Amino acid sequence: MVELNAHPVDRIFHALSDATRRHMLRTLASGERTVGELAQPYEMSLAAASKHIKVLEGAGLVRREIHGRTHLCRLEAGPLATAHEWLAFYETLWTGSLDTLERLLRQGDEQQDSSPAEPLSPERSQPQHDKGE
Repeated sequence: MVELNAHPVDRIFHALSDATRRHMLRTLASGERTVGELAQPYEMSLAAASKHIKVLEGAGLVRREIHGRTHLCRLEAGPLATAHEWLAFYETLWTGSLDTLERLLRQGDEQQDSSPAEPLSPERSQPQHDKGE
């Protein structure tokens, strides 16, 4: 359940947690759309689409203008910067972990390249057969 006084980042991530709403945002990135146009790919009712849009509006990600009976929606990308800032902290953790992994792998490769290859002895290069053959 989403609380009315939830932190803005909570509302943003709640809005982004649904694939339909993410797709609606992607569609709005290329320009304004009516509620009907946003509902069309999902064959959902205007009421169902409107509920999704209300969640996006609550997060500040969409602005809706009403012109007569037409509801026109527009992307408001500003709040995405807030979500990006929050995620950026964790990106540094992942980047640091991946950098460490890369360094360790390179060290392993360097050690492998610098150690002489062990030649196979004649016994090890021939397949072993049971003595009972």
